[in-house]
Amino acid sequence: MTILTIMTADANGTELVSFARETADQLVKASLTRSQIRGIFTEVRKIEAIWGSRPQDAIRRLNMLKPKLDYQTSRTQSVQRLKEVLSLAVDEVSKSGLDEEERNRRFQVFMDLFEAILAYHRAFGGRS
Repeated sequence: MTILTIMTADANGTELVSFARETADQLVKASLTRSQIRGIFTEVRKIEAIWGSRPQDAIRRLNMLKPKLDYQTSRTQSVQRLKEVLSLAVDEVSKSGLDEEERNRRFQVFMDLFEAILAYHRAFGGRS
C-alpha cells in the first residue's frame, strides 16, 4: 500500500488506518517520542487553521514542513520514518494541476493520516 493509494483511492479509509497502524508501530520501535511527534503535529495544526482562509500561505507552510522534517531527522534518526511518510503525503497534497476541491480533500486525508499515526503511536505505548 502506498501514500498515493491512500491519498487518491481509499474512499472508506481502511488502507489509511492499516498504514497508520503499521507506521506507528515502526515509530514506537524506532523510539520516536510523543513530544517529537507533537512538535511536528503542532505545526500541521497551524497550517490547518489557515487552510481555508489563506490557502496559498497554507500550501507554502505545508511544503516548508519537508525541510523541517529533514532537519529533525538530522538531529534525531528516529524521525526518519515519519519524515518519509509525511513528505510523500505533502507531495500528494501540493501536486500541481489539482483543483481546489481535490487539494482540500487530499489535505483532509493528510490530516486524518497524521492523526491516526499519532493515535496509534500513543496506543502502542510510544514514550513521552
